[in-house]
Amino acid sequence: MAHLRSRRRLALAVPVALSLTVSLGFLPATASAVPQASSTAAERANEQATERATDAPGLAYVVNTRTDRRTIASVEKAVAAAGGTVVITYDRIGVIVVHSANPGFAQEMRAVRGVQSAGATRTAPLVPAGTTDEGAADYVTAEEAARTRAVSARTPGSEPLEADQWDLRAIGADKAAQINPGSRKVTVAVIDTGVDDSHPDLEPNFSAAQSANCVGGKADTSEGAWRPYTDEDYHGTHVAGEIAAARNGIGVAGVAPGVKVASIKVSDPDNGLFYPENVVCAFVFAADHGVEITNNSYYVDPWLYNCMNDPDQRAIVDAVNRAQKYAQFKGTLHVSSAGNSNHDLASDAIDDASSPNDTTPVERTIDPSECLDLPTQLPGVVTVSATGVQNLKSYYSTYGKGVVDVAAPGGDGRYQTPDTPSKNGRILSTMPNGQYAFLQGTSMAAPHVAGVAALLKSRYPWAPPAQLQALLKAQANNPGCPESYDQNGDGVQDATCEGGSRVNGFYGHGIVDALRAVKR
Repeated sequence: MAHLRSRRRLALAVPVALSLTVSLGFLPATASAVPQASSTAAERANEQATERATDAPGLAYVVNTRTDRRTIASVEKAVAAAGGTVVITYDRIGVIVVHSANPGFAQEMRAVRGVQSAGATRTAPLVPAGTTDEGAADYVTAEEAARTRAVSARTPGSEPLEADQWDLRAIGADKAAQINPGSRKVTVAVIDTGVDDSHPDLEPNFSAAQSANCVGGKADTSEGAWRPYTDEDYHGTHVAGEIAAARNGIGVAGVAPGVKVASIKVSDPDNGLFYPENVVCAFVFAADHGVEITNNSYYVDPWLYNCMNDPDQRAIVDAVNRAQKYAQFKGTLHVSSAGNSNHDLASDAIDDASSPNDTTPVERTIDPSECLDLPTQLPGVVTVSATGVQNLKSYYSTYGKGVVDVAAPGGDGRYQTPDTPSKNGRILSTMPNGQYAFLQGTSMAAPHVAGVAALLKSRYPWAPPAQLQALLKAQANNPGCPESYDQNGDGVQDATCEGGSRVNGFYGHGIVDALRAVKR
């Protein structure tokens, strides 16, 4: 889907567009100190902020501080003095989510004692909630389903639509399920557009207790808050089915049909974007609710690449990284899609004409070692590229030696056609209202890896995130760089694979193998 809500969420029902990037390690710079405002001054500032709000649009911000209580309390007072309203404070990681109509808010906060970074999380003003339309997915018709069921019935134990799931067979997930379908003590949280937990293939494995709506930066755990806004917000439901659709004789099967799946909704109801404060909330919520693995088939809006020399973008990187590191520390492995722009993330320069995507994009050339795509290239996050039925990199998939960790089926409906009833090279999975459809993208590759990680976690329940990632790499099969990658036959290489048969830019350490994961 091109902006999933169309391009967005790194899934494509039609030819793909954009995605995720780069690697990093950093520490936020400490801001210079200024005297703190008194309570009286803070009250006057709030009054002034109220007056300003009538003329200035409101924005959302993250303010990142030291984690001691005294500093956080002092900074919260400074937030009020600068015309901000605290939405929520994540004191364990020192991230404060703020709304403010003061156009100079971020600059003022960067000068406050204890503030290590601060910046706007969007470039468009806050607006009332609404919904938007999206492009159509390739839904399975009744006639197609009947044809696929007839073929599936020839294989004992198959799900009715499994004959069209070439991706399961490509990584041995069909055979793995007969040995170890995964433990119900393992939960994969889908950080996405919401999951329709009433789908008959998802309901048996859904964990409502580990689900929430994190839109706005504060978790809402009320009944059903984790569900999609509309049927067009189907991305998260599709991803969830790839991971853990039950083997119950109804429709399709997931890579790990015995594990639990949760939904943490982070997509904005007005434009479908995944803003930083929502993602911060999701990582912290997952960590605090015992989630073992998160799937992240998106990039954090509004910047495709967040450049560390920009104070707003640096603050976004800081906040999201603090949250995901907190979750890792508590035992959560993060799996993320590499992106759909066919970018080489190991290159010296990339042209980005898509950012910011919540207002007017500005063309810029970025260095992917200094401008970071979130969350895929944060430390410890598993970065996943996509393959088709021929085990060849999908035409759209982003890649990069030393950046991609592993690969998995994401589909390629243009150049790699399977010998299945539908002849559809994309990935079949669950959709809202009990339906099924084909999608493609690195959005679809990541949940295959999350499913294999869940199988590994089921087998090695005490394995921490770093060990799980090492196990993922160890069980992967690397086809090596292809002799040629001229997909359209025009005589020009469409991408260049660097590296050898053990590690390379197209596949990282290789294509994941569910059967090896449960046997070795």
